[in-house]
Amino acid sequence: MSSTAHLAGVPGVPETLLSQALLATLPDNLAPAPWSCTCDAVLWFGRGGAAATAALAPALRRRGLGVVAGMVRYHETPVGRYDEVFGVVGSHTGPRPRGSVVFMAVDSPASLVGGRTNWGLPKTLAAFEGGVAGGATFTARGVDDVRWRVAASPRVLGPASPVVAGGQTRQVFPDGRVGGSRLSARGRAHPAVVTVEVDSDGPLASWLRPGRHLGAVVRDTRFTLH
Repeated sequence: MSSTAHLAGVPGVPETLLSQALLATLPDNLAPAPWSCTCDAVLWFGRGGAAATAALAPALRRRGLGVVAGMVRYHETPVGRYDEVFGVVGSHTGPRPRGSVVFMAVDSPASLVGGRTNWGLPKTLAAFEGGVAGGATFTARGVDDVRWRVAASPRVLGPASPVVAGGQTRQVFPDGRVGGSRLSARGRAHPAVVTVEVDSDGPLASWLRPGRHLGAVVRDTRFTLH
């Protein structure tokens, strides 16, 4: 399978499909796993349902139990600084619930290639405004063929607490193989209410729902993705 076909073959929601014009501009993957990163983020939680289930790749399609989403500002990574927006659907794909990343966008071509190649993450390109600091609105807009926009405005509810977390995702690679990734993280998290706006030419808003959500503002976080 050619490099271009491999990148295009990672399944995700319609907002993550890569145009031929974008594929022609992408670099080679120069940052294999694992990645160690530092970041700040706004996270929020949503309910599952039929639309969340439909967002999963067919090989992982079980009842969508819930959604975890977020916008991230990476300060240190193997491919430099960049911003990210993501949506994860949780489902029973084995003896315990696991998440699958069905939507992810970054403003770094190198991160796009690394995410699709290393872990089967359906990254596309986006432009970002704002950030995590000071309760500002953090906004992402698609820059490829499918137009979409996600904005998150957090209101912090209390002081930060130390957080140590870990998790696993299940992703489908272009050859049909189902693979996993493991994340371990340590940082500080403020509880927050996050007001989310979602607009799209595709079905993004049907499962990454706009409105007010419980969530967190996470700072000074270090994590490793295997």
